[in-house]
Formats: sequence, structure tokens, C-alpha cells
Amino acid sequence: MLYSSTSSPSSASLASLSYYVIYVTLSITLSIATTDGFSTPYSISPLSSSGKHSLSASSSGKGFGDATASKKTPESTPAKNDEYNNKGEIYSRPSLYDMAFGYRNFEEEVDFLMDQHRKINPNKELPKRVLELAAGPARHCIEALATSYIESATAIDNSADMVEYAREIAAEELKSDDYTFEEISGKENGDVTKDSGYENRVNSLRYIQADMTNFTIGGGELFDSAWILLGSLQHLTTNEEAISCFRCIHRVLQPNGSFILELPHPRETFSLVECTRNGWDVPLEDDNGAISGELKIIWGDDDDDFDPIEQVRQFTVSMELKGQDPSKATLQSVKEVVPMRHFTSQEIDLLARLTGFELSR
Repeated sequence: MLYSSTSSPSSASLASLSYYVIYVTLSITLSIATTDGFSTPYSISPLSSSGKHSLSASSSGKGFGDATASKKTPESTPAKNDEYNNKGEIYSRPSLYDMAFGYRNFEEEVDFLMDQHRKINPNKELPKRVLELAAGPARHCIEALATSYIESATAIDNSADMVEYAREIAAEELKSDDYTFEEISGKENGDVTKDSGYENRVNSLRYIQADMTNFTIGGGELFDSAWILLGSLQHLTTNEEAISCFRCIHRVLQPNGSFILELPHPRETFSLVECTRNGWDVPLEDDNGAISGELKIIWGDDDDDFDPIEQVRQFTVSMELKGQDPSKATLQSVKEVVPMRHFTSQEIDLLARLTGFELSR
């Protein structure tokens, strides 16, 4: 298995996270390859790498740096069913979560995902139907639909808040650039006929509230490519959970399909002698471009517990939204401990084999 320090031109700046590409062959076995993938939030400074992020002081705003300047972050709707929000407060604050990871260049990352699938597809074809698990705001699915890379996408997440939030984003992001959201879908004067493909694009994204270790897809739909990004597999801290997730994915992949995992590079695991604080700041702007505050993120702290036997770190995660005046109260804040597992490449190989996959070096 290769861990290269270089990557394809479309992902040249996206280093230090491993990409595991699992490929379903015609015989329903899988092969797996790796390459350095997206940049890790533990070491990147979004202020210096992606420019300023804009958001109003109420935390509803727009913009995620130079690459995603038109992205909207609507206020999240309270969950209608709290029983699904078992991952904690962090994932029940989708607008803060979306801002925290807004430095990522979704356009380049989707290019990378498409390119990886095409490289291992025997006909060098792009995927048409995509499944994203633990999708959160589903930015990658939405970007792939917006650029007409794919015909349809299905996103799965356990948080009702994330599901509702992503649907609001899709309604905004999948419109034509020629019209505003109000002109197309506004309650009073909206006219969807102005953008004939709008409803089709929005309806091409299906979001299902479900557990990624135990899900089914209605209608027997099969997918060309499945994604688990941003290290979300790390939430599965036991082998039983990971095996169940892999098996669910295996059942819904087409022959010649791909399964792409984004995980911290194993060098992160084997250098984890002591837990250290990892954090970054997201500068915020108001509608006029003036600095209105910042979002401070901590994703892992100095005194986090790490179990080297189970390979599980109790990540301290906090997000704090502040206005421009530091003397005033924090606008929003959330903090919790999130257990996350560190995987090695050998473990991914073994999990793949146990669920009907085969490693190809």
C-alpha cells in the first residue's frame, strides 16, 4: 500500500490525510488503493489558506472563502426527533459545524473524488449515482450535483438537524446563477419555470436520516460510488460497527463501483504519544464585508484521554462564535467530548476482507 507525499494536480495542495479507494469488481470483491488526500483540520489555518469567511453576527450568512464564495449557511431547524441526535451537541449545530469546515475547497475535492473513481473504473467512466454516509451538510454531494458530474445523490446522516440544514442548502445552492433563490423558489413571487432544471436538481438529492451502521435504501437502488469523508468512519469505535457499515455499503454498490474513505494518515496515529490541542479560527464578515467576529474551533485538547489498546481518543470538541467586540458575551458556543477511533491501513484491509472485499496494492 502506497502513501505518497505527492498527489494528482487536482489535489496537489490536499495533503496529510489518507484516501482509501475501495473498488467493487464484477465478482463483487473489492480492491483498495491509497493516496494522500485532503488536508487535515488539525494543522491547517483557514485564515491563511482560504481567505476570510463571511457570516452575520446571528450566524446565518454566506461565503466559505475564495473557492466557495457563494455558499449559504441557513439557520438550522430544531430537530423534530431527538432520538436520532445521539452523537451530541456538536452535530445538532449544523451551521456552526458547516462554518468550521468551510475552509475546505469542495470543488477541488469533488474533482478528486470523481478522478479516483474514473481511474479504477474499467471503462474510465465517472459515477452517476453517489452515496455519502455521515454526510453532515452534504457539501460534496451538492457540489457534484451543481457541477453536473452526477445524476443523483443520496446522503445519510444520523442527525435530524443536519438533514434539515442540508436540504435548505441544496435548495439554495442548486439554483441557476442567473436568478436569486427568491426569484425561483420564493414563497410570494417565486417562479421555478425561470430555471427549468431547478426542481430536477433539487430532487436529485435524497437525504435519509439513518445510522450508517444499519441502513437500507428503498427501491433497491445501487450506487456507482460511496463516500465516507472528513474522518467520519472514526465515530465507529468498535469492529462490529465498522463491519456492519462496510456490509451495508457492499450491498448497495454496483459492480465496478467505488468506496472512498477519508481518514487521518496512519502517521497521525503512530505519532500520537501525547494528545495535543488542535484548533483553528474562522474570521467572519458582515454583509458589507466588514469583520463581524470569528468562530474559534478546538478539535482535540491537551488533556484528552487516549486508549492505545482500543485506539480511541476522547476528543474534546468546542466551537465558540464571538462578535467583533470581545467584551460582549459569546453569541453561540458548544463543547463536548467525542470518542473517535484511529484506524491503520492494515485494519482497513482486514475489515474490507471480512466484508467481502479484497485489497489490491
